[in-house]
Amino acid sequence: MTSMVPAQAVTGTVRTADDGRAGHEGAAPAPLAPRARLLPSLAAVYRAQLSRARVARIPLLFVATFQSVGIMVLMRGVVDGGSEARAVVAGSSVLVVAFVALNLLAQYFGQLRAGGGLDHYATLPVPPAAVVLGAAGAYASFTVPGTIVTAVAGSVLFGLPLAHLWVLVAVIPLSGAALSGLGAAMGLLAPRQELATLLGQLGMSAALLLGVLPADRLPAPMGWARDLLPSTYGVEALARSFDAHPDWAVVALDLAVCAVVGVLSLAAATWAYRRAAVR
Repeated sequence: MTSMVPAQAVTGTVRTADDGRAGHEGAAPAPLAPRARLLPSLAAVYRAQLSRARVARIPLLFVATFQSVGIMVLMRGVVDGGSEARAVVAGSSVLVVAFVALNLLAQYFGQLRAGGGLDHYATLPVPPAAVVLGAAGAYASFTVPGTIVTAVAGSVLFGLPLAHLWVLVAVIPLSGAALSGLGAAMGLLAPRQELATLLGQLGMSAALLLGVLPADRLPAPMGWARDLLPSTYGVEALARSFDAHPDWAVVALDLAVCAVVGVLSLAAATWAYRRAAVR
């Protein structure tokens, strides 16, 4: 006769319900996935933003470049040369950075906050700094061709030397960082999308007025406001590079100040992102 007793009963390996629960409760929890590191997350966000904004922002980059070149052509009838010409060319070149990195980035983050897009980024396993830096870097990258074209066209228009335009290698990223952080903070802190757009437009207008016009022709209060504008030190560094024998120590000091302002503005934008993401 075939036995109906389970083999486990014969060998003494029958597990009771209490034994199963005890084993389950004593099991170690599964380890969580490692937290995403800043640099790989930053690279991923940068590539995503760059591919997303390439088609939409390129026409606006042409507008920014055409606007800056047009301003220099208008100023050519007023300014003959010297320090004023250097200020006009430098200010118009950095204005391209302000148009994209400050104005458009403020609008982008304002739209992102109003449309609930921050909720999507909040669910991603990336540090908040990676989101802000990736978007800021992508928008600032679009300014490189327009800034170079504007600086070369202005140098030819006003008869300025082209030998030291390599300074743009430092001016563009440092000015872009400072203005991108400011634009992102404006868009993230503005309670409404329309207000973010307004703040971006006002910031670009300030960069136009205080950056393109020669500093010695501004009233004293506007001169103080010019010193507070993040892009001012990038403009000063580029303007000094047009001298026949630039004072490189002063140029380096201007770039260092621009770098410090860029770090502070990006830190403020990261704080604003965290504040907006939890609301």
